[in-house]
Amino acid sequence: MTPEGLTRMPVLFVGHGSPMNAVEDNEFSRAWTGIGKKLPRPKAILCISAHWETEGAGVTAMERPRTIHDFYGFPPELFAQEYPAPGSPRLARRVAALVPGARLDTEWGLDHGTWSVLKRMYPKADIPVVQLGLDRFLDPEGHYRVGARLAPLREEGVLVLGSGNIVHNLMLADPSAALYDWAVKFDERVGRLIEAQDTDALVHYDGLGEPARLAIPTNEHYLPMLYALALRTDGDRVRFFAERIVFGSVSMRSFIIGPG
Repeated sequence: MTPEGLTRMPVLFVGHGSPMNAVEDNEFSRAWTGIGKKLPRPKAILCISAHWETEGAGVTAMERPRTIHDFYGFPPELFAQEYPAPGSPRLARRVAALVPGARLDTEWGLDHGTWSVLKRMYPKADIPVVQLGLDRFLDPEGHYRVGARLAPLREEGVLVLGSGNIVHNLMLADPSAALYDWAVKFDERVGRLIEAQDTDALVHYDGLGEPARLAIPTNEHYLPMLYALALRTDGDRVRFFAERIVFGSVSMRSFIIGPG
């Protein structure tokens, strides 16, 4: 039962794409702004970002997480961006209690998988934000199980946000390229599997053939989606947005999980 005065929170997966979405006015930045206005206001945010991989589970536990500019080759305007949201040692301890073996981290901060999205959703940076690292020792099924352990947070006013990309092959990315057929096929197939609640196929994506191999050369951008899907319950429905592929090989497909 949801504690009195709290709304059972939806779950969000965002295809974050280029960090330039933090400063450019485009369809994605506008979509994130719109989502932030539509969602119930959370007490706190827990983000699982593709850009923080850890040895064992880690969760940020500092009062004031730093803004990490974990990219290169972009204009100075992007490096000047700050997202001074408070942290939440209390939420960090709660997450550590839910995820066996999770360590409290006071060094990382908020990487661009987190702040580039939240800067649009909650520009005032006045909601506490915590990150949960992707444990390198886990296989996709293990990550899905960790995601399921976070379910009580939905009843406690916490917005769980997975930030990555369903299709993410930067080796083949080209701003001038036409869409790769395999990228379109895999993105659309994942969408259908999500709608059908075929979790087994999504977790064991290596059984989805050559398009999956090309779409997921490394899986750190795919795994945050599994955390979001692990929190889907009876009565929830999935609503997709930003269903587009950019640079030929990066899917921006995003979705909200929440009551029908």
